[in-house]
Amino acid sequence: MAHYRQIGPVPQQRHTLFKDEDGSILSEELMGEEGFSSDSSLLYHRHIPSAIVGAREWVLPDQSLVANQPLLPRHLKLHDLFTDEEAAATDAVTGRRLVLGNGDVRISYAVVGATSPLYKNAIGDECVYVERGSALVETQFGALEAAEGDYVIIPRATIHRWVLREGETARLYVIEANSHIAPPKRYLSRYGQFLEHSPYCERDLHGPTEPLLRQESDVDVYIKHRGRGEGGIAGTVHTVPDHPFDVVGWDGCLYPYTFNIRDYMPITGKVHQPPPVHQVFEGNNFVICNFLPRKVDYHELAVPVPYYHSNVDSDEIMFYVDGDYEARKGSGIGKGSISIHPGGHNHGPQPGAVEAALGVEYFDETAVMVDTFRPLDLGPAARATDDGKYASSWSGGRWLGGRTDA
Repeated sequence: MAHYRQIGPVPQQRHTLFKDEDGSILSEELMGEEGFSSDSSLLYHRHIPSAIVGAREWVLPDQSLVANQPLLPRHLKLHDLFTDEEAAATDAVTGRRLVLGNGDVRISYAVVGATSPLYKNAIGDECVYVERGSALVETQFGALEAAEGDYVIIPRATIHRWVLREGETARLYVIEANSHIAPPKRYLSRYGQFLEHSPYCERDLHGPTEPLLRQESDVDVYIKHRGRGEGGIAGTVHTVPDHPFDVVGWDGCLYPYTFNIRDYMPITGKVHQPPPVHQVFEGNNFVICNFLPRKVDYHELAVPVPYYHSNVDSDEIMFYVDGDYEARKGSGIGKGSISIHPGGHNHGPQPGAVEAALGVEYFDETAVMVDTFRPLDLGPAARATDDGKYASSWSGGRWLGGRTDA
């Protein structure tokens, strides 16, 4: 995110000697992307950030994936994944359940009521959407308040934890990239400023405001990294001699931040607008879009719901958060549902949705969509929550045979 910030003290010149108030030399760390060739920040630590005093394997939650075969559109009910009792003991790192994945992105879900361990994703950036509830996200850059409707963007290798304070719970929709996640390039000038046609701007991004300092010895950090585990992913726990939240100051253009979905300004038109106008972020081989309450098409013959379309190049994954999604009425989809419309299946409104939408001037709906340009496989959470009948919803439930279960 090319938007400069400085938090806490930093030296006048980079890569020069810098001391703490007591005269101790601080350790300068460059956290940067693309091998010193893209966004970065400089962090100033009280201790040596590379120090390790122990290591052990972290056995990750089930990362198994199976193909969507036979190829079918599917409806997943994520709210069936966790009971209230399970959620109370679940944290946002070790408790997330894998829903979908491929070589570019993994989508998980968690309902959490416990504070997570310190965690570093060493594979790619994370975009965590807070469906419900709230939490405090503590990072080596400082703390972020994560409220309902927030996207929390956490750059690769950022050490952080999700703190659930007394009485707090949160429903989290987790998008893990094997790359970086950023605003779409078409929203930005060549120097990185948001342009006038962008549906949000720098004012809507909220980063840390002050250093977060902790003193503690022999601290565990859970690391997700490349390896020979399921899907090429492995886990390790490093024990570090000093708490990694020892950064007295930092500056640069790479840091975690939040963006609330309610600050996104929907783009509408005289006739139905295609999904790219709803895009909010992008990663390598995938995009993230959001659909919000908005006035809809105003042509006198407008059909406000989407036209039928073939996903020639992508799988379309829609997470339904709030409201009454007009195009899916009659399908069983509701809050907490995911629809999977895979490449190779043309899809569109359910029977009767076009007629019901005629003359409608406003849609009350909130959804987060991920479009991928490689097929997504089904994780254990998808296999556990597939309703098994969505594929027949356009044909009035008529089904002539064949598997619909994963």
